[in-house]
Amino acid sequence: MKKKIVVIIVAGGRGTRAGGAEDDLPKQYRSIGSEKMLSITIKQFLKMSAITSVLPIIHKDDVGLFNNLKLEDQKLLKPVFGGEKRQASVFAGLKEIEKKCPDYVLIHDGARPFVDENVVNGVIKALESEQAVIPAINVIDSIKRSSDGRSIGGSEDRTQLYAAQTPQGFHFGSIFEAHKKAIIISDDFSDDAAIAEWAGIYAILSQGSADNFKITSSDDFTRARRYLAMQEIMETRVGSGYDVHQFEDGEEVILGGVKIPHIKKLKGHSDADTALHVLTDAILGALADGDIGTHFPPSEKKWKGAPSSTFLKFAIDRLKKKNGRIVNLDLTIIAEAPKISPHTKEIRNSIAKICSISIERVSVKATTSEKMGFIGRSEGIATMATATIELPKGE
Repeated sequence: MKKKIVVIIVAGGRGTRAGGAEDDLPKQYRSIGSEKMLSITIKQFLKMSAITSVLPIIHKDDVGLFNNLKLEDQKLLKPVFGGEKRQASVFAGLKEIEKKCPDYVLIHDGARPFVDENVVNGVIKALESEQAVIPAINVIDSIKRSSDGRSIGGSEDRTQLYAAQTPQGFHFGSIFEAHKKAIIISDDFSDDAAIAEWAGIYAILSQGSADNFKITSSDDFTRARRYLAMQEIMETRVGSGYDVHQFEDGEEVILGGVKIPHIKKLKGHSDADTALHVLTDAILGALADGDIGTHFPPSEKKWKGAPSSTFLKFAIDRLKKKNGRIVNLDLTIIAEAPKISPHTKEIRNSIAKICSISIERVSVKATTSEKMGFIGRSEGIATMATATIELPKGE
């Protein structure tokens, strides 16, 4: 049975730090391109098939501004007035949707207009087995501690640090009960994840997105307009690849960066990871930028035994230099043995990590040749891949 999922969009703040030409307006009602920020945010969720309803939380003085957005959709609920602080606003929203008996509630900042459906689906998927899910991304900058904003008091281990995003997802009943108890103690919890933690609700992280940034300052508006402009002038390209490797004596094969025990290994100049080779060719093909042999000739000794992740990262770097991005990678592995299906999730994770994309953008399928041909005789493995990318027009 399909889960009933309600999204609460918190948009009752004043946005005093945003500045800019429309600084007399709360930031959520300011323009990004031809549309208001809050309108973009709400529409992102309205078009998602998994979402049942969307409830905006607005300031009592902003009714006219909200009505001017002219949003109409069966999923869109009548807005509710928020409180003085975010916690009170969310609590008001939870009380409003109680009568709808949702299974899950997703709580999102109205100032994050570019939330990706993959991020949302990742949260929903994780809620099938967890009580609370927070999308997050790795902190990539060096983090310093300072007590006065000038002197450095130490450094943090960024490998253990993550920047939390929204929508934060919860089983409705548990987070509603936590809010009821928390509001008696304090109205100053930083976010709903903090309330969940205080209430003893175990939460996990899911994959966020760098595009899902929060707009706070005037610089953020500039970034948002640049991002939107790029989205509007992107074009989609598709590339394909095909690769074959023979078997030779060995103890494992490497596919997608994953070592799979076997009575043989794949023969090749590098580590013979045919899965990464074919993905490299597919991305280079979409870029119209040659193939793996063009950039990494087997005649060059320096590539002897090299990890094939080197080649795939090279193709990704070529894509990034053109300000492009991966939309989807689709890999098919054709082998009689070893059995690939038990390893597909691990292979997907490995490829996603190499490419710095979410696992939802990576598909891995496995099949056999029904005992026919060189694959059927267990003489080797073949792989095919399709890469779908987006590039700015003219690149």
